[in-house]
Amino acid sequence: MEKLNKLFLTLLAASPAAAAQTPQTQPNVVFIYADDLGYGDLSCFGAHRISTPNTDRIADEGIRFTNAHAVASTSTPSRFSLLTGIYAFRQEGTGVAQGDAASIIHPDTYTLADMFSQAGYATAAIGKWHLGLGSESGAQDWNGEIDITPADLGFGTHYIMAATADRTPCVFIENGRIADFDPSAPVEVSYRGPFEDVPDYHRTPVTELKLRSSNGHDNAVVNGIGRIGYMKGGGKALWKDENIADSITAHAVEFIREHSDGPFFLYFATNDVHVPRMPHERFRGKSPMGLRGEAILQFDYSVGQILDALEQAGIRDNTIIILTSDNGPVLDDGYADSAAELVGDHSITGGLRGSKYSAFEGGTRIPAVISWPGRITQPSVSGALISQIDLFRSLASIIGAELPEGAAPDSHDLSEVLLGADTTGRDWIVEWSYTISVRTSEWKYIAPNDYPKSLSWCPGIETGTDPAPQLYRLPDEHTNVAPQHPDTVAELQKLLEEIF
Repeated sequence: MEKLNKLFLTLLAASPAAAAQTPQTQPNVVFIYADDLGYGDLSCFGAHRISTPNTDRIADEGIRFTNAHAVASTSTPSRFSLLTGIYAFRQEGTGVAQGDAASIIHPDTYTLADMFSQAGYATAAIGKWHLGLGSESGAQDWNGEIDITPADLGFGTHYIMAATADRTPCVFIENGRIADFDPSAPVEVSYRGPFEDVPDYHRTPVTELKLRSSNGHDNAVVNGIGRIGYMKGGGKALWKDENIADSITAHAVEFIREHSDGPFFLYFATNDVHVPRMPHERFRGKSPMGLRGEAILQFDYSVGQILDALEQAGIRDNTIIILTSDNGPVLDDGYADSAAELVGDHSITGGLRGSKYSAFEGGTRIPAVISWPGRITQPSVSGALISQIDLFRSLASIIGAELPEGAAPDSHDLSEVLLGADTTGRDWIVEWSYTISVRTSEWKYIAPNDYPKSLSWCPGIETGTDPAPQLYRLPDEHTNVAPQHPDTVAELQKLLEEIF
């Protein structure tokens, strides 16, 4: 499926500006997108109950950002904004996607992958997708070729999970089709009700379950784990949760080796820390924090495999690595995996208030490290205020790509910040949860909203919403000072109105 603006940009690709850097000098870009990894979950960000040496390797040779933010406190809108440079609240249907959702990014939307592709890069999306597939929700041809995939959004190759590990279908999609498709077990997916001839969570003996559900996640049972949504079939194509990390990492390493003559853009989106947490057996017993701690160790192992592949190919110095998370962390997110009981004095948010799903800092401030040994030669720590939505224009600037008119309208060029030349960053950033927030270096304003203050289905999670305006003088997010600072409230309200 062709896009008119992509055709337009093909002409731009031949322009002197686009050709300013040859493939031999353009850096490769590896974007490692963790899932539900918190600001306090890595040893390079101060965690002491867990060690993440491979992630620390990136931080030790690059820049560690202490004031970096996802665009939203949940997965789908964060990923949408990252890949499009558009605030997710501008488009309907960008909330957390079902496994059978249609493609949330329209094929005529100019994406980050389009930018790299038009600049002569090989591109790949590997791992968690969670942005919908196909042209119509619930009508994908799971047993044939899906009509809208990452291939229509600028990615030359893809090996992805349609949504997340806790949602059906529990199969990988490789270049538009189910990977390792088993014709003897065609796949059917439903988010309306169970299949009569397939046992669901409530009809499965406890002895056959690897994990018990704590809330929700009680539809289909695949690999002994309850999911959201129903499915039947799959056969040999069904994934085994314990092998997900190894599978996507192997595909990422293969892509690096095949394109080591560069340039390439690899979007490597892991699933490890997201529920259901079911790391490979070799990580079991390696963390006092149980399955969640072991999942972080598995994530760090995958990071190490990527680093090793780059070094073995001799291209590490000319590769930009960006490692971050799609939103803040959570302990109990639907499975009785003892994450809350075993966390001990490990602060998943690094002491920040809130968590995944929340408008408070713990929902959107995330770990972020960037390295480019050939360019960033002095490791440092940056307190610059940055948002993931700005990666689009920043990377375009770094590789010398020209963007078509109207592309990435909400993204700003912070390339100097990413490379360490500027330590100030944005004057303000916008975030989305169950309400809209705007954050400056000094203030956090949370727009009034009538949504409940806590989630009934996720214990202990505060949404950060309130019917009254909230204003916090950072780093304190416990004392609402809106009544004492009406002028600041009015100023930030006006800013949000202008953005909308």
